[in-house]
Amino acid sequence: MAIFSSTPREAEANQMRRRTDHTTLSIIAKDLTVLGDLSTEGVVKIEGKVKGTIRANTQALIAPGALVQGDLYTAEAVIGGRVEGNVHASDRVEVQATAEVQGDVFTRRIVVLEGGSVNGSIKMGTLPGPGSEE
Repeated sequence: MAIFSSTPREAEANQMRRRTDHTTLSIIAKDLTVLGDLSTEGVVKIEGKVKGTIRANTQALIAPGALVQGDLYTAEAVIGGRVEGNVHASDRVEVQATAEVQGDVFTRRIVVLEGGSVNGSIKMGTLPGPGSEE
């Protein structure tokens, strides 16, 4: 008999991985600066700089060293870089050890790893989908 068994949390994690398997991935490269708003139905990975609002219906990945100056609307945000704006994630936010968020976070679930920082308020609960503003 195994000590650890499959839990609903594991099933949820597997569902999250499957959800991104068939969606589009857009990448803002390390040497690219985007001035303006971004919108995608799929996943966006920011490695460079974005000055504007980001709307990613599935997932937004902010890589270590990346800079976002504007609000972020998504289902799931994984932040490793710097966000100067509010983060609205209808499902989950992960603030990695290399991350800095200068703004408020609105989400259902949040993880802040040691070393990561959020300089703003955190409001948890059910949110509207990533395509609509509060």
